[in-house]
This record gives sequence, C-alpha cells and structure tokens, in this order.
Amino acid sequence: PSADLSRYASLHDSGGISTRQIADAAETLFDEDSAGTTQAFVLMRDGRILAERYGEDIDPETKLLSRSIGKTVTATLIGLMVSDGRLALESPAPIPAWSQPGDPRGAITLRNLLQMTSGLEHIEDSEPLYTADSVRMLFTEGARDMATYAEAKPIAHPPGSHFTYSTADTMILSDLMTRMLTNSDQPDRRRSAMEEFIRGRLMTPAGLSSLTPEYDARGTMIGGAMMHMTARDYVRFGELLRNQGRVNGHQLLSARWVAFMTTPSDRNPAYGGHLWLNREGGDGNPLFPGRGSRRIFAAIGHHGQYLVVDPTRRLVILRMGLSTAEQYGAVRRGLLRLVELFPQG
Repeated sequence: PSADLSRYASLHDSGGISTRQIADAAETLFDEDSAGTTQAFVLMRDGRILAERYGEDIDPETKLLSRSIGKTVTATLIGLMVSDGRLALESPAPIPAWSQPGDPRGAITLRNLLQMTSGLEHIEDSEPLYTADSVRMLFTEGARDMATYAEAKPIAHPPGSHFTYSTADTMILSDLMTRMLTNSDQPDRRRSAMEEFIRGRLMTPAGLSSLTPEYDARGTMIGGAMMHMTARDYVRFGELLRNQGRVNGHQLLSARWVAFMTTPSDRNPAYGGHLWLNREGGDGNPLFPGRGSRRIFAAIGHHGQYLVVDPTRRLVILRMGLSTAEQYGAVRRGLLRLVELFPQG
C-alpha cells in the first residue's frame, strides 16, 4: 500500500532512498488488522532521524512504557558499574539470600543473570497468565518487593547450563545495583540513590532527559519491565549502543561491555547480555534469523515493542505498539522490509 506522507512528523530521504520508499516500507507497521496498533515509529540513520510517525494522542514528547526494552537499559547501567569496579562479570553475584554455605545459588554470576542462565526456577509465560512468575512478581504477591520474590526462587538448573528468559533475573540485577549504591533499607533512600546514579551516569551524558524508571514499594527499580522514555530518546539509546558506547566523541559506556552485550551466550546463540541477536539456532528468536545481517541486535518488549540496531546499515529503528502474538509476524516483516531498504556498508 502507498503511505500517506502527511502522517509523518518528519520524513527525509537518505543516500538515494526516497521519502516515498521509506514511508511505503513502514506502512505494514500501521496496518492495524495485521500488525495491531503502532504508537510510535522512528527510523534513524547515522544519528539523524529520517522518519517519525505517531499514533493517536501520542507525540514526540509522550513518554512510552518500555516493557522488556527496559532490560537493555538495566544491562547498560550494570556495565557502568562494572567499569567502576563495583561489580565483576565473572564473580558470584553478592546476594545476601544466597550467602549460606552450600547454597547452590551462591555460584550464580553476573554473567549468568545477564545472559538468562541463572538456573533459578522461573516461568515467564503460562496459561492462565496470572500463574506465571513474571506476573506474580510484577503484579500480585511479589509486587511490593519484586527482587525478594525473585531471589527466593530455588535452583532448577546448574548456573550457566540452561537458558530461561526471565524478568526475575533482571529484577535481581536492579536490586544488586541499588545495594552497591546505598546500605539503606529505606525505600526513599534506595530510590534516590538509584535515580542519582542514572541521572549522572546515563541520562545527562547520553541526552536521555525523558528516561523515567518505575520503582516498587521497597524502592527497587523495575528494570525488567517498567521504564518510560520518549520515542526519540529510545532511538538515542539505540544509537549509543550502535556507536559502541560513544556519545559526541566521549566513551560513555565501555566498548568491551557493548561487545559483551552483543555476543551470543553459550546457551542461546540468539541472546547476548540482555539483547536479542539476529542469529540462527536461537531459542524463540523474535528477530529475522537467516535474513539481514547477523550483526543486527535488538531490545524487544511485550506487545511487539522493538528497538532494532543494524550496525552494517547504520540504522536504529523503533516500533512501540500494542500487538497480539498473532500479529508479531507482521511487525517483524515490516521491520525487516525497512532494514533491507538500505544498503549495507
């Protein structure tokens, strides 16, 4: 279908790719019957926004809820703490609940938590949905203290031996970071310590002024599912990762850390350090294995949220929306068409 160019807040050509080609390629994302509701679409190339379109009652200033895209923000914050020497990738995670001699959870490393190989018992999705650990942790009996719910789970597999996608692993990382910043158990102090770190180390230097995490009643950042940013700040965050942690010539995040995040884990070639990778053979890969570059990576959230980065085409593409599982295929097809519109190199 031919797109209505007037619906775009901004639209520019690039290197021989016309505005008409870009808009027509994006049209699948706005077909509500096949792809659901797209709240925001932004395409950036070489750090410049080429296309930008918003849904009803949404504009460039609207903060949009992240879902699991927030996991990648959490992993970035962890990387800053590793660079500071506060945490170490290969060391056992210092969780007080796992500190008793002989507790097998004491062997879980930071790497295990970031690569979803902690081995902790966890069910991310189930039928009925309210029985899933992710839902119970975020919305019912675990909601007031999500990290304690996650940290109390027993071992189901030896750490490092099995991939299980787990929002709980990310909540453990959120709690771990907070305890590196403050010894206080007071929720307000825990929250303030984390907010100060995020503002000083990521928001201000990376220009992500709209970044707004949510916190549970204990003052732990809900880093696995609930952060808010404008669409433009999401693509700025993606651009930070595309540039291997550099912003305006400054190395904000270690390039080695970005390399870790974008390297396949031993237990799932489609998953790195809180990022999905465009690799064949992965467990439930939501990208486009076999199509596009194998260097493509993405932060992906529930309801068809995608922040796709293709270093080979110098692209960052955001799609925020509300889709059913049956509509995810159309969303992926639309994103792939946009990616393949641009030449590599």
